[in-house]
This record gives sequence, C-alpha cells and structure tokens, in this order.
Amino acid sequence: MSEVPNFDQAIAALTTAEGSPFEIAEREIDGQTLKVFKNIQSSLRQAFDESRLHGDKTFLVYEDETWTFSQVMARVDEIADALVNRYGVAKGDRVAIAMRNYPEWIFTFAAVTSVGGIAVCMNAWWTAEEMAYGLEDSGAKVLMADIERARTAEASLAKFGVKAICVRHEGELPAGVDRLEDVLTAGASMPAVEVNEGDDATILYTSGTTGFPKGAVSSHYAVLNALRAFACRAIVGAMTQPPKEPNPFDACFILAVPLFHVTGLVPVMMSCFVNGIKLVIMYKWTPERALELVERERVTQFVGVPTMTIDLLESPDFESRDTSSLASVGGGGAPAPPEMVSRVDKSFKRARPGLGYGMTETNAYGPQNSGDDYIRKPRSSGRAVPILEVKCFDENMNPLGPGEVGEICFRGPNLIRGYWNKASATADTIVDGWLKSGDLGRIDEEGFVFVEDRAKDMVLRAGENIYCAEVEAVIYEFEAVHEAAVFGMPHYRLGEEVAVAIMTKRGHTLDVDALLEHVATKLAKFKIPTIVELSDEPLPRNASGKILKKDIRDTLVARRE
Repeated sequence: MSEVPNFDQAIAALTTAEGSPFEIAEREIDGQTLKVFKNIQSSLRQAFDESRLHGDKTFLVYEDETWTFSQVMARVDEIADALVNRYGVAKGDRVAIAMRNYPEWIFTFAAVTSVGGIAVCMNAWWTAEEMAYGLEDSGAKVLMADIERARTAEASLAKFGVKAICVRHEGELPAGVDRLEDVLTAGASMPAVEVNEGDDATILYTSGTTGFPKGAVSSHYAVLNALRAFACRAIVGAMTQPPKEPNPFDACFILAVPLFHVTGLVPVMMSCFVNGIKLVIMYKWTPERALELVERERVTQFVGVPTMTIDLLESPDFESRDTSSLASVGGGGAPAPPEMVSRVDKSFKRARPGLGYGMTETNAYGPQNSGDDYIRKPRSSGRAVPILEVKCFDENMNPLGPGEVGEICFRGPNLIRGYWNKASATADTIVDGWLKSGDLGRIDEEGFVFVEDRAKDMVLRAGENIYCAEVEAVIYEFEAVHEAAVFGMPHYRLGEEVAVAIMTKRGHTLDVDALLEHVATKLAKFKIPTIVELSDEPLPRNASGKILKKDIRDTLVARRE
C-alpha cells in the first residue's frame, strides 16, 4: 500500500480488520441483506452512558457556561428521573423538544432516549398551528420547551393533555407549565429501563407534500450506524487527504445549525457526545459571533449550510479573526457554488472544504466530498462508505448504469423505518428497501454522486426543505387567489428563495401584504414567499393541465438578469 492510500484502500483497511470499530458484516433486516457496522453499541442509552468515561473533560460550551461530560450526564440522569418518576414517561412514549440551541436540548434528548422514550424534535420556528399539529400527530406526553415555544404551544397543551416543562425562564409561566429546576431531584440516578437496538428513538418532522409535516422515525440502531459511518468517513478523509499542515488543536465542533435539524442532531451534536469531542453551542447564527467563537475556543470543525460558509467569508471580521484552528469547513443541506469550494481552500490556513449529501430519512449520512476530491469534482456530492448503497433508478425502479440520470436512492441500516402514522407516505418513499430521495442525479465510474435536479416539487432554502404544495394550500385559502404556483428562485446566499405566481379572481384586487400576513399565521417564517408575481391571465399549463412552474421561473429569472 502506498504511503497515502486511495479511497478504496482506506475503506478496506478500516472495515475488514476483525474487531475494529468499523468492521463491516452482513445482516438481515426486514427481509433485506444489508452491510452494517458489526461492533456498535446496543442502544443510544449505552452510547451516552459510555461518555461518562470522559469525566471532567469539557463537552459543552455555551455563552459563559462550561459543562464537563460528568456534569452533563449528571443532569441527564436528573431529567430522566423526573420524566419517569414524576411525569410517568414509559418506554415508547413520545417527549417533544422545542427550544433554541440550549444545553437543555441536549440533556433532554439524551434523557428521553436513555429511558426508551422517543424524542420528538420539533422545529423551533413553527407557528402555533404547526406546533399543535406536531403535538397531536406524535401523541407527545411531555413537552420540554423554552418560554417562547411554551407560549406558542400553550393552547395545545390543555387541548391534547400534554404536560410541559420550561427551561431557562425565571418569570411567570403559562398555566400548567412547570419550571425545570423545580422538578429535578439533585443527584438522582438514571432509571433502570431496558432499551434495545430496534426500539424507536427519534421523530424528526419534515415538510409534507400535502401540507402536513411527516414524522420521520428512526430506531436506535439506525442512528448508531449513521454515527459510526460519519466517524469512519472522517478517518478515511484524514487517511486519504493529508492536511495542508499539522493541526495542534484538539477536535472541537461549533454548533451553528439548529438541533432540530438532522445535521445539527446527528453528525454534529451526537458525534461529539459519543466520541468525547468538545461542542461550542451558538444561540443563533451570526457570522461575527461564529468567528469570535472559532478564535476563542480553537474550533476545528465547522458544519453548516453553504449560506453560512459564504457569510463567514464575506464577514467584515473575517480577516481580523484567527481561524487557523479550523481543519474542515463544510456541511450540507444545499449544493454549494463551485467557486465557493476553491475559495474555502484558499481562504483558510488549514481548513479543507467539505460537503455532505444526506437527508432526515438517512439520519444525515450520505455521500461526502472533501479536500482534493472536492477541488477536483466541485459539483459532486462525493462517495459513501460501504454500509450505504447508492444507486440511480428510472421511473419503474430499474437500476441505471454509470452516468445515466435517474432518481437517487439509498439502502442501508441508517435509514428511517418510515413515517409516523403515515403508512401510505412510507410506502411511496421506501420501495423494496430503497429510499427514494426525490432528487435526480447520476453516479460516475468512480462512484461520485452528482445531483442534477429535484423530482419533488420543493424549494431548498438555506438548508430548509419547503414543499410547494404546503405553501400553495395556505395561499389558496385567501379569497382573491384563483391560481397559485409556488417555486424556487435562485438566490446567491440562500440557494433558493420562495416565489409564487398568482392569478387573481376576476373582480378581485389582491392585497399582497394581507396575503403574506395570512401565510405568516399558518406557516413558519422561512416558508413565506419573498417574491410575489401577480397576473390577470391564467398561469401557463401543459396538455395535461399541470402548471408549468419551470417556464414561469425561467421567465422571471430572465427578466431579472
């Protein structure tokens, strides 16, 4: 083997060694023979419990707070005890988490999954209506929330019989909401509950094509395989892509994306938790604060959407801040402009560019591209480690060869088992063990995945998936709207922004401000259209009557150039 192994050599060295953390074996799961990591923990409970071995090593940094692994697990134990013994949470019960990126989000997640509960990771920017849907759909028994989310959910708590606990608030609380500090027993132990690999661990809501979000359900086993895959891929990257120069700083991630996103949850927070890595938490995203924390805490790993990377590079503080500790700058959630890839490589002393292509449904794990490979193929999302199969299929689910464009599909132990209470949506998405991504793409001879287009009617805005049908359904509630077509318009920073073309009803005048105010009462802020195109004429349609969104989009783009 050469001094610097190639990708396949590195994979083989890691995955074939008997007893290795990355040893791969075949296993029958739901009638499918899958490649899995042989030597992983039996549950997230075991994984979190093992973190106690890190003792007084710093785990979390939040504002002026520092939490060691021992301190974090002590608080996890206390919350777990309260959930079980005060609130009656039993195995399989759902506990919703709705708050900003606070340490308590992490404590609660570990506590819930350690006692066999299912953590319902709710979008913190949901409206009261969206939150009500999530609480009712999941059947949550308890809600752990900050004060903003507790107030948003207040009406739903009594309606659905949900008990609520509020974090980091000293003032008056909504009726029926407890303060976290008041329900904890100091020094309490983790309750004795048997948690198995096949038990459900998480529900993460994704936008739905019908206007209703879908709860993607993952088992402990799926999450653990995804975590091990990220670790394996990181080592492969280090073996095959030598750094520009040695990095003397210990591994340290910055949490720049929300914890309710699968990216923030699995490859960032949970990877740090189970691997003994320091995590610096951002309350909210600002590039200046991020640069300050990178310098102060000697952050080595930055994971975000491309929007955030652009923000860093274009911040007025970029040149004055010391970013030499960064070894990797990348993320996923949206394609990165090719010119940004080389810019990252040139702008940081040590950091190499990186990109991951994953979904909520794959627990964020998917093809990854980094370093020299990314420079060489900046339009590619990269390759995956062997536990995850990636293929392109035609519309009849026939496999396609190298270079042929079709729908990108995944198969592996890291996939969700389906959507909560939505058997039809599950059957549409997972076919013969293959998860349909909704993206059109191709795979070249080397195994690099290229995303060409989306099969789904969806806008991808700064890492947020927005289904057009969901926004259209709300717009159609407005009396003056006769026809509406929601689509994405190109945006340098966000990737895409939400646009809508509307034909008004005859004899009506449409008040755009009133329309947007109406949408804001129903949907989260990031889903509200920023471009509204009005017409007195019918929107263009094809022979089958489908609105030609691409034609509308192309016309608007040309008009703006």
